[in-house]
Amino acid sequence: MQSPLFAHTEQQSQERYTVQNPQMLRVTLQGHDDILARKGAMVAYQGLVEFDGEIRTAGQHRAHARTGEGLDLMRCHGQGTVYLANLAQHIHVVDVEQEGLTVDSAYVLAMDSTLHHEVIAVDSQFGISGSGKYQLNVTGHGKVALMTSGQPLLLHVTPDRYVNADADAVVAWSTGLRVQMQAQTHSSGVWRRRGSTGEGWELSFMGQGYALVQPSELLPPQYADIGEGLAAQYGMGRHGARGQNQGNVWS
Repeated sequence: MQSPLFAHTEQQSQERYTVQNPQMLRVTLQGHDDILARKGAMVAYQGLVEFDGEIRTAGQHRAHARTGEGLDLMRCHGQGTVYLANLAQHIHVVDVEQEGLTVDSAYVLAMDSTLHHEVIAVDSQFGISGSGKYQLNVTGHGKVALMTSGQPLLLHVTPDRYVNADADAVVAWSTGLRVQMQAQTHSSGVWRRRGSTGEGWELSFMGQGYALVQPSELLPPQYADIGEGLAAQYGMGRHGARGQNQGNVWS
């Protein structure tokens, strides 16, 4: 049999995580190194591999119910090769080290089971809920596979060069960065989207690290309970500011 399809056979690699092609991830399991993957993300596997639902803790259930953030995962274990993908999104493997990674849970494809994750709140200049209000903070040592709609842009943030990005386009950032959600407006009311520009909430990054932005904006914000009418135009959610959340951590 002959076909151009033979240019797309599996990649041979000694690495645990290999980007098989821009939209598919290949993970090698050796019996002692489980991974956690997005439920339903397996598209193929070889070898003796098992898939089990990962049970959320009570704290994770509460955090998801109150914020909309959280990971719905399955545990992949055994010996063999697993291929993962989701809606043909582009896949990127990130090493999480001491600085940690903050990410929107919608863009996580898989991670090492040794990593820890919890929901955190992003401060709002105006105390108003919207995209970027809640995120996942991933800590520990290991790898995370992220997804983006299209090829992303990685922006370097330095103390003398801060970065602003549309809250609906931000995928992840270095946990050590100082982050604030804000609305750039020339009026005293924060409800206006910069006049007639159509631009709304932004995340402002300061400090030393990186911010990952994808070439796609999602309106209204993911997981926002926007209701109807005027509120729906401005990404207004039902959570609001939660001043009682000391430390900005939901657990």
